[in-house]
Amino acid sequence: DAQFQEQCILSTMDITTDGFGFMLAFGDLAWVPFTYSVQAKYLVKHDPQFGLLELSLILGLHMLGYFVFRGANGQKDAFRRDPNSPRVSHLKFLQTKRGTKLLTSGWWGMARKINYTGDWIMGLSWCLVCGFESIVPYYYAIYFAILLVHRSIRDDHMCQEKYGEDWQTYKKLVPYRFIPGVV
Repeated sequence: DAQFQEQCILSTMDITTDGFGFMLAFGDLAWVPFTYSVQAKYLVKHDPQFGLLELSLILGLHMLGYFVFRGANGQKDAFRRDPNSPRVSHLKFLQTKRGTKLLTSGWWGMARKINYTGDWIMGLSWCLVCGFESIVPYYYAIYFAILLVHRSIRDDHMCQEKYGEDWQTYKKLVPYRFIPGVV
């Protein structure tokens, strides 16, 4: 996916804010290979014997996560590139005092970090294929949830500094952080 969506990835927080420091280098070289392979290693010795129905439901959940993740990130990227494009010109936004625009409709009108929700759902689906006999394969989903909550808090703080009272207005317009109507 990243090969085809490279233009969207280049405008993410990982690239624009975090930069290539210790956190990203360590994560990409050590942490990611470890955490992404836990489920495969687990499945080598623990086959949950899922049937077509269970695997289809898990695949459907994964596809839902991808749809949310890719849809939200693609929409934001398209809006950043050309807010007058017919693809995104219908979207509502908050014009900030800094001169930038914060989306308040579409995916980004549902929740401020809706893309994180889709990303986490995909990660959870990778864990679900391992069944429910051990918490070990769910390490990734648990760790990733903590990482995304921490990142959203950090981002919220940076946006408060960056946008000031506009950020408070934005949070009133888009009150949910991850799941529309819930949290």
